[in-house]
Amino acid sequence: MFHRIGRTVVRHPVWTIVAWLIAAVAIIATAPSLPSNSDESSFLPSSYESIRAADIQEKAFPAAFTPAAILLFERNDGAALTAADKTRIASITDGLGKKRIDQVQKVVEGSESKDSKYKTALVQMNKESAGQPKQADAAKALRADSTALAKGTDLKVRVGGQAAQALDQQDAGKTSDAVALVGSVLIIIITLIIIFRSPLIALLPLFMLIGVVFTVANALIADATKIFGLQANSSVSALLIVVVLGVGTDYFLFLMFRYRERLRAGDEPKEAMINSVTRVGEAIASAAGAVIISFLALALSTLGFLTQLGPALAILVAVTLLAGLTLFPAVCSLIPPRALFWPGKKWREEPTDARFAAIGRLVGRKSGLVAIVSGLVMLVLALGSLGYKASYDLASGSIPKTKESMVVQDTLKAAYSAGAAEPTSVFLTSTSGKPLGPVDYVGYADKLREVDGVADVTFDQKTGLNKAGTTANFTVTLKYEAATDKAIKTVGEVRTAAHDNTPPGTEALVGGMSSIYKDINAAVNHDYRTVFPVAAILIMIILGLLLRSVVAPWYLIASVALGFGATLGTTVMLFGRGDGLIFMLPIIMYLFVVAIGTDYNILMIARLREEAQEGRDPREAASMALRHAGPTIGAAGFILAATFATLMLSGNSFLTQMGFTVAFGIIVAAFVMAMFFTPSLTALMGHAAWWPGHADRSRAAAPGGPAPERELDESGHR
Repeated sequence: MFHRIGRTVVRHPVWTIVAWLIAAVAIIATAPSLPSNSDESSFLPSSYESIRAADIQEKAFPAAFTPAAILLFERNDGAALTAADKTRIASITDGLGKKRIDQVQKVVEGSESKDSKYKTALVQMNKESAGQPKQADAAKALRADSTALAKGTDLKVRVGGQAAQALDQQDAGKTSDAVALVGSVLIIIITLIIIFRSPLIALLPLFMLIGVVFTVANALIADATKIFGLQANSSVSALLIVVVLGVGTDYFLFLMFRYRERLRAGDEPKEAMINSVTRVGEAIASAAGAVIISFLALALSTLGFLTQLGPALAILVAVTLLAGLTLFPAVCSLIPPRALFWPGKKWREEPTDARFAAIGRLVGRKSGLVAIVSGLVMLVLALGSLGYKASYDLASGSIPKTKESMVVQDTLKAAYSAGAAEPTSVFLTSTSGKPLGPVDYVGYADKLREVDGVADVTFDQKTGLNKAGTTANFTVTLKYEAATDKAIKTVGEVRTAAHDNTPPGTEALVGGMSSIYKDINAAVNHDYRTVFPVAAILIMIILGLLLRSVVAPWYLIASVALGFGATLGTTVMLFGRGDGLIFMLPIIMYLFVVAIGTDYNILMIARLREEAQEGRDPREAASMALRHAGPTIGAAGFILAATFATLMLSGNSFLTQMGFTVAFGIIVAAFVMAMFFTPSLTALMGHAAWWPGHADRSRAAAPGGPAPERELDESGHR
C-alpha cells in the first residue's frame, strides 16, 4: 500500500500539491471560528453533585448569584477606608450598574475587610454565557469604566473573579502562542540546518506545516467542536502549535533521513523517494496511529477540557500523517537533490562519525547490562512519583501571578477569610416538591458548623428560603482557599454531614467551587481507571498488528510505562513540592509519553526487524538498527523535546509544567528507552520476541522472497 502511495505521489507531485491546496481552501473557508470556554464547572457532566447544586440554586434562588467578577476597592495610600471613601465606592458601584455593560446584569456592594482597608462590589453576569469570551470582554469594560469613575478620588479599584481571570488567561494565551511559535520555529530551523547543512530543508517543513497542515487541522477542529458540542480552552491553541511543529518535523525527518540513505545507496532520485515512502510509511502510519488512538481515548474522559483536547490533537496528527505520506514527498520530489541539499556537498557520502555505530555495538555485545542499567535509571526516577499531589486551580495555573485578577485573588485571601471569596452552599430541598415541613434550621447549621475546617455557617430564614418554601440555602465559609487540598477534603466532609443529617422528606446538595473541584477529582480518578487502560490496550493491538507478535507489545508497553513513571517522578521532584501539579498533567503526560514513546519504539523495532530480515542474528540486528535509526530518533527526539520545552517560557505555570514534563518524557523515550532499553531487550529475547509470527525471518528464506540488500560500507559502497 505504501509503495503505491509513494509511487502515485512522486509520479504526480503537481496534482498532489494542487489537491492539497484546493482541499485547504475549501476546508478553511467553510470552518466556523473556534470557541473558547474557561468556566471550570462546564467541564463536568450534569450528574455530578456540584452541577446539580448549581441547577437548584438557579431555579430556587434566581436573584442570588455567584459573582462572575469582583471589584476590589482600596485607598491609594493603603490606609483604612474613610466614611467619604465608602460613599464614593457606593457611587462607583451604582454608576457601573447604570452603564449597562453587555453581559452585566447587576452590580451590588460587597463586604468590608476586618481591617477596613478593602471593600468589594459583586458583579452578576448572564449565567448562560458563563466562561465565554463575551464575559471576558465585559470584564475588560468593567476595568475601564471603574477606573474612569474612580479618577480624581483617593481610591484604586481592580477587577478579579472568573470573568477577569478569563480575560487575563486570553492575554496570557496570546503570549504563550507567540513564544511557542517563535521558539519552535527557531529550534527547528537551527537543528535542521545543523543536520542537513541545507536552509531549504530547514524551511520547507515550516512552510508546509504552518501554511497548510496547521490551518487545515485548525479548521477541521473547529468543525468537530461545533458538530459534537465540545468544550474549548485558550490553552489548547499553544499546544496545537507545538504538536504540529514537533510531530510534523519528526515525520519530515524520518522521510528525509531515509531519502538521503536511499540516494547514498545509488537510487535514482524519484525511485529513492518512492522507496523512502515505502520503507518508512508503515512505521510512520503505525506510530501516528498509536498517537491518534491515545488522543481519541480522551473522548472517554468525563472532563470537557480533555474531551476537546483529545479529538483536537487526534485530528491534528491525522492531518500531519497525511501530509507526511503525500505532501512532503510530493514537494521534495519536485526539487533536484543537489538543490534540496544545497549548499551541503556530503549528502551522498556515508558519515564517518561512528558514535551511533559504537552505541549499537555496545547494545549488541552487552545487551543484558544495557537493559538493566537503562531500566534502573527509569525505575529510580519513577520513585519520585510517590510524592504526587494535584492542584485543581486551573485558572491560577494558567495565569501569571502579576495579572490583575491574580493580584485581586491573592489580596482577597490575605484580607478576608481564605474561603470567603468562594463560599460553599448547601441546599436543603424538599423531595416531594411541597414546602419544607418543620425543620430545625439552627440545628442543621450547627451540624455543618461542627465539620473540621468550616469557619462559619450562616442561614437567614427570611432570605435563605426560596419563595415556594421548597429549598433552604446554607452558606458555608471554609477556612481554606477553594482549590486547596484541605478545602476539597473539608467539602467532602461537609457533604457527608449534609447528607447524614437531612430531615425526612428532604435532600441535600452541596455546591460552590470547592464542591466543583471535589467532583473534578472524582472525574480524574475515573479517567485514570478508563482512559489509561483503553489507550494501552489499543496501542498494544497496533503494535501486535505491525510486528505480527503477541510478545513484543507487552515489553514495549512496559518500557513506555517505565518512561511515564520516570517522567512523572522527575516532574514531581521539580514542580510538585508546593501547591502540586495541575490535575490534568498526569493524563496529558501519559498520553504524550505513551504515544510518542511508542512512536520511537515503533521506529526502532521496525528498523531492527528490517535488519533481521537481511539475515542478521538478533544482537547484530539490534546493533545495526542503532547505527541507522539512532541518528533519526535522536534528531527527532531533540526537536520534539525542544519545541515542547518552549512552553516553559510562556509565563503560564500550567504550560510550564506541561512543557517540561512532555519534553523530559520525550528525552527519556528517545535517548533511554528507544535507544537502549528496547533494542537491548529485543536482542536478549532473540527470535522469541516475534512469537508466534516470524517477522524477523530473512527475506531470502521466504519462498520467492527478494534477495537481502547488502549493507553499505563507510564510503557508501555495497
